[in-house]
Amino acid sequence: MSQQPIELDVRTIPPRDKHPTIFRTFDSLASGQSLLLVNDHDPVPLRYQLAAERPDSFDWEYEARGPEVWRVRISRR
Repeated sequence: MSQQPIELDVRTIPPRDKHPTIFRTFDSLASGQSLLLVNDHDPVPLRYQLAAERPDSFDWEYEARGPEVWRVRISRR
């Protein structure tokens, strides 16, 4: 069941809208689906927020770690 992830490039989204957009996208995923987050910095604060607000519901895998572009696959469990 390896579907293509939904790519979400947040580099052009205003900072105040980034996390709400990411959470809306994550919440729309079915179990086993994933989103590929593209950002201009390490989104580790997002990982902590997801862990706090959606505990045990996701897997987090870096596909690229900068220095200019970070790509993280966030999969819904």
